[in-house]
Amino acid sequence: MNTINQYYAGLDMGSVSIKAVIISNQKITGWALIPSGGNYKTAATTVMTQALAAAKIRREDLCGIGVTGLGAQSTPFDARPMSDISCQARGCHVFFPSARTLIDIGGQFTKTAKITDKGKIADFLMSEKCATGSGRFLQVISRILQVPIEEIGELSLTSQHPIKFSTNCAVFAESETISRIAEGAKPADILAGVHKAMASKVNMLLKRIKLAPDVVLTGGGGEDAGLAKAIGQIIGHPILVPPNPRLTAAFGAACLTMETTSG
Repeated sequence: MNTINQYYAGLDMGSVSIKAVIISNQKITGWALIPSGGNYKTAATTVMTQALAAAKIRREDLCGIGVTGLGAQSTPFDARPMSDISCQARGCHVFFPSARTLIDIGGQFTKTAKITDKGKIADFLMSEKCATGSGRFLQVISRILQVPIEEIGELSLTSQHPIKFSTNCAVFAESETISRIAEGAKPADILAGVHKAMASKVNMLLKRIKLAPDVVLTGGGGEDAGLAKAIGQIIGHPILVPPNPRLTAAFGAACLTMETTSG
């Protein structure tokens, strides 16, 4: 079936933010991202309205909607539910057909997966529910250091003497961060140390699934250049990051919907 001028939507209802992507022929024509807030249905309606406006189409123009994420069951739309890791894999495959390993660092968990040459999941592991294994840790450190979350990646790259954290527990790491600040440690060195600690956790997961290049980093963690560098250094492979990595799952959901609908 010819997919030109046929539109599909992907909705990723995460714990921190909700993302909507509109595609036509696997090309993004509109997207939106907003905080999840206290009401998934309201947020989903808002983000979809914004994405449709960006694509300059109406909801009636959509041929299908795919939904994924923690709040997927709360979607107010007639949408196909999909696993978030499958959507991430599909999105990564479209951006990087050579991708064979996926790292998704989200607000609550870090997920790693092996990807086949068809963009399917071959193996999958997720971190335990601990802040040091997720973007939540970065948010906590950002607040303590009073550095905007979007600036911590570049700042950490200026570090000359990264701090070595003596714990893998987020609670104790938070206390240790406060102590290091009192000792006069530079924010850049603290952030570089945080990135190394997180990269070490990611590496433990990757060893278990036996990573293979190319390696792609998605989720909020993909927007952190310092974290991407730290992971690349510890695993010994360059890290690929898709454009706007927080949209990858929503984009993948739209692509899967297009493929299953158009047959």
